[in-house]
Amino acid sequence: MEVVYHNCCGIDVHAKFLLACLLRDGEKQVRKFSTMTSDLMRLGDWLVSEGCTRVAIESTGVYWKPVFNVLESALTVILVNPEHAKALRGRKTDRKDCIRLAELLSVNLLEPSFIPPPHIRRLREMTRYRESLSRTRTAVANRIQKVIESGNIKLGQVASDVLGSSGKAMLRALAAGATDPEVIAQLARGSLRKKMADLELALRGDMNTAQRFVLGELLQRVKELEAADDKVSGQISQAIGNGEHPELFEGWELLQTIPGIGESVAEVVIAEIGVNLREVFPTAGHLASWGGVCPGNKATGGKRLSGKTRKGNRYLRAAVVQAAWAATHTKNTSLNAMYRRLVRRLGKKKALIAVAHAITVIIYNVLVRKEPYKELGADYFERNNSDKQRKYLVKRLEALGYNVVLEQNVEAA
Repeated sequence: MEVVYHNCCGIDVHAKFLLACLLRDGEKQVRKFSTMTSDLMRLGDWLVSEGCTRVAIESTGVYWKPVFNVLESALTVILVNPEHAKALRGRKTDRKDCIRLAELLSVNLLEPSFIPPPHIRRLREMTRYRESLSRTRTAVANRIQKVIESGNIKLGQVASDVLGSSGKAMLRALAAGATDPEVIAQLARGSLRKKMADLELALRGDMNTAQRFVLGELLQRVKELEAADDKVSGQISQAIGNGEHPELFEGWELLQTIPGIGESVAEVVIAEIGVNLREVFPTAGHLASWGGVCPGNKATGGKRLSGKTRKGNRYLRAAVVQAAWAATHTKNTSLNAMYRRLVRRLGKKKALIAVAHAITVIIYNVLVRKEPYKELGADYFERNNSDKQRKYLVKRLEALGYNVVLEQNVEAA
């Protein structure tokens, strides 16, 4: 194979150390460095002094991030999916791994992973932290439900949201030692007051002191998590709207013109893919594949074995699926019509992924063209398939015993 990069380096990273192979005109130099910052700086100085032009790092957990951050300012660094440089069984050592990376890089056989610029990576840190707070809050909420069920408190069977304002007030009363269901039920607010009789029955339980203590601790944990969520959300909003990178705010506003996408989902999308998509993803299909919302390819012998979606970026996938679910509840939109057309044949989960794929394509086009989304209308598919729709309806009427004669409406034409 033709050598493309005559002076390059492959780095195999671990938690405590890394091995770097400098490949220059066929000559290999392998050195071992610790992952401490001072040693990473020494690694960078060595590569620069040797005239290295390109570095490949195998993606290993989060250990690659400090190495990438130190080297990216002075060298062209690419991150490589381990699946793209996998060694044969029985021929894998740390030394061989870094040599193989350097050799594959020299002949340009490594495909770089998408790494956004530093300001997007900083935003990504915050959105992913907020997502972890949301998962933790869900776990705490489930634990609260278990605790009150253990005390035979059936609040979850009456109130749609146990941790709403009314639910929290009643749970705090239970944790404080209140036992009279009629008094506790009076803490309900809004539409929940219409269910006073059911609430009194649901709140008639037998919680012991240990359960009340645990409930109080869990409620305090929920309060802390909600405060942390509000704090990080404020930081995310400031990072997008502070004017330092105006293209982020512009993209954030454009994304919210798409049905199903609100402020938080738009923030996650920008944090995961940025706004300059054309530089990274040649087409919308590439973005959908990277996000894991398009059918996978697995075929052999002319037979298709599976269309299961690949893993992709789980944060982007979760965001667009959440947006797809919201879009299916909108009125007079093409995305809602698409879901209703597909759900009968594919089922809810596959239809939802199909809508998520459509939203990903829309996101790509909105950000690349820098134009707001234009709604196609709930009758979009009927308009595009008018001939097929006409034949189908005629066939149904004939099956019911009617003779159908079609006449073109001049005004409609």
